[in-house]
Amino acid sequence: MSEMQLKVPQHVTIIMDGNGRWAKNQGKERLYGHAEGVESVRACTEFAVEKGIRYLSVFAFSQENWDRPVEEVEGLMRLMLKAMMAELPTFQKNGVRFRVIGDFSRLSKQLQEEIEQTMKLTEENSRLQLVVFLSYSGKWDILQAAQRLMKDNAQRIASGENVEITEDMFSKYLSTSDIPDPDLLIRTSGEERISNYMLWQTAYTEYYFTDVLWPDFRKPQFQQALEAFTARDRRFGKVK
Repeated sequence: MSEMQLKVPQHVTIIMDGNGRWAKNQGKERLYGHAEGVESVRACTEFAVEKGIRYLSVFAFSQENWDRPVEEVEGLMRLMLKAMMAELPTFQKNGVRFRVIGDFSRLSKQLQEEIEQTMKLTEENSRLQLVVFLSYSGKWDILQAAQRLMKDNAQRIASGENVEITEDMFSKYLSTSDIPDPDLLIRTSGEERISNYMLWQTAYTEYYFTDVLWPDFRKPQFQQALEAFTARDRRFGKVK
């Protein structure tokens, strides 16, 4: 498919899966696969900038992932810290705004500080927003939104006022309230589920599943996903 025919989505999100299996296939430890997965994030970020995609988000670490072995979790957090520090000059050069969404309460103070610093240093960049979902789950997002919405409207409810809750109203309380819902969700490694990820936001997202393990997912594979997206007929529940 030619460049001129390619339909470029505004927001692409990726469930990065298969690092452990990739490492096992190489006879290496799981963290080796996670480290190689960082290279795929770098390649996909470059590709998104090249194609004019405005938002690229990646599911890096779910709340359920805290149940993994302590050594793996600690290694992943060290890797995240190292990657942020190393990639900052590239973010600035390519106009990438870096953001992290999730429950920060279980992150180390050092990682929280580095996240906040990197987000602040890149907040004026506008070519691409790279959003990392860290310690995140879709159920957590919906629950925290409901809790904050109820807190903000507690007095009105207590006074007997009929508070109508609409989709638009509720969406404003989600952690993703200031970014568009994903147009395309990519999941690698052959799994065909969304694993408690952006449950509300992906109602009309196009899904693309590939058997390619995440460390092997680079620009050619991203191109194939965009070509598949281009062939989709998005109706949003309507008849054309």
